[in-house]
Amino acid sequence: MKVYELLSFNREMLKRIHHAGIKPDDYKYLDLFNEYGERVAQGEKVTYVVACLSEKYHISERQVYNIIGKFSSDVSYCKICAVR
Repeated sequence: MKVYELLSFNREMLKRIHHAGIKPDDYKYLDLFNEYGERVAQGEKVTYVVACLSEKYHISERQVYNIIGKFSSDVSYCKICAVR
């Protein structure tokens, strides 16, 4: 498959992601966010979970908090792509 074909095939989804302000690299943190949700649901303290995830994924605690905030937020309304 050519780069052009891949982009063409996923054009609508890529357009929606772009207009929602989501960075393509954010996919790297899906496992982090899933683990965060599971551990907090099990009753672990947020600060402890954030510290553990920071060490596990080799990123700062501030970045973990930023990821949690971003992934927890609603996608803003986009007039161009008519998606919420």
